[in-house]
Amino acid sequence: MKFLTVHEQLEIIRRGTDEIIPEKELLDKLERSRKNNKPLIIKLGCDPSTPDLHIGHGVVLHKLRHFQDLGHQAVLVIGDFTGMIGDPSGRNKTRPVLTLEDVKNNARTYLDQAEAILHISKLKIVYNSTWLDAMKFSDVIKLASKYTVARMIERDDFTKRFKAETPISIHEFLYPLAQGMDSVELKADVELGGTDQKFNLLVGRDLQRESGQEPQVIITLPLLEGTDGVEKMSKSYGNHIALTDAPEEMYGKTMSIPDVMIVKYFVLGADVDPAKIKEVERKLADGENPRNLKRELARTIVEKYYDAESAQQAEQHFDKIHLQKDVPDEIPEFVLKEPMLLVDLIAAAGLTQSKGEARRLVKQNAVKIDKATINDINYKLEPKDVILKVGKRRFLKIVGE
Repeated sequence: MKFLTVHEQLEIIRRGTDEIIPEKELLDKLERSRKNNKPLIIKLGCDPSTPDLHIGHGVVLHKLRHFQDLGHQAVLVIGDFTGMIGDPSGRNKTRPVLTLEDVKNNARTYLDQAEAILHISKLKIVYNSTWLDAMKFSDVIKLASKYTVARMIERDDFTKRFKAETPISIHEFLYPLAQGMDSVELKADVELGGTDQKFNLLVGRDLQRESGQEPQVIITLPLLEGTDGVEKMSKSYGNHIALTDAPEEMYGKTMSIPDVMIVKYFVLGADVDPAKIKEVERKLADGENPRNLKRELARTIVEKYYDAESAQQAEQHFDKIHLQKDVPDEIPEFVLKEPMLLVDLIAAAGLTQSKGEARRLVKQNAVKIDKATINDINYKLEPKDVILKVGKRRFLKIVGE
């Protein structure tokens, strides 16, 4: 393997990153790697707390792919053990404890979805239960002795919870130590993570140093806001673009982002090169209609996870629905045999994840029956043939019996 020059590698590694800590150590590692023709070990840990990935998760996965393309050894650590603890990063309360079976089921879907970004055949996949589950209680006590409560409380989320007198469970203090042990076990040269993972990644450096290893360099990536442009992308906020979304859904959701998020989505969501970013920034500065750039962004994202033909079809579908105000040719049907509350029908048909979300959309004038807006949460639909539209992109043909 012939590595690019350190300068060329660093130019790619820096792309879209928030911090490289410390960059001088990364330069030294890259120089040594190139001199010895030996790839660096690049670690990314993921706790499969939910079964679905979205393009926010894709930010760190793309950076791991960059390292793969540069010839380094990417290691994906499936946190089947740490996932049962629950990462307290950015949380204002203790996470619910998952079973090992839940975590392993989620992990399987993670790998299927991550294949859209990573070279799975070149990826080393490990499960941290292999070493963490093997630790004896005396090992845990020895590990816990390496960090003080004062250091743990320095974490911003712990500090806020402590001041607010919100409970912090002792096992949450063990999470960063467990994640740090992953770095020790793998002898990681570099660890990737979101900006909310900075504390955990630094703990890994400390534990490696304590173990006589050369500490890992940490690279943090920005968190990508969801389609609302406010909260970080999350399924729980309903502002996510899932990697498993159909091309039409992926395109439509991308078109709904605020204009101020266009550049950030090109950088983090679409992972385009710096020259493209400069072109987008220039067009915006020159007064280009943001809608045109969002169309290009949406095509780019769909093509990344599907293909060019799917992107083109998704755009045609979007234009038909939103520009021509038309109804799709193919929409699911729901047979209605007796009167039913509209919110119950919306939830039962799977157009929303809950009745609560259905009520919210009705109240927000986001539900239409044959193009007539319905904003009464007690509205009861009689069995008859109508077209139901929920939000901007969800359609359902009601068939009355």
